[in-house]
Amino acid sequence: MDAKTVGSIIRAERKSKGLTIAELAEHCNVGARFISELENGKESIEIGKALKVIKRLNLLVTVASARKGIIIAEGQV
Repeated sequence: MDAKTVGSIIRAERKSKGLTIAELAEHCNVGARFISELENGKESIEIGKALKVIKRLNLLVTVASARKGIIIAEGQV
């Protein structure tokens, strides 16, 4: 998975909840520009802010080892 794919998932979830970029940014205490950059796949975003957005949208995060697909951590942020 890459940053553009993550951004597309976040955009789709935001829209499915009927939120504008500005509304989501306000709920997450981040700037609208940050949301836009996140949704457009900018790779140098702050992970803490991205996790706030992911949590607000009730998305799940899975971190897995590339070795034999071992899941290290999984769950809601």
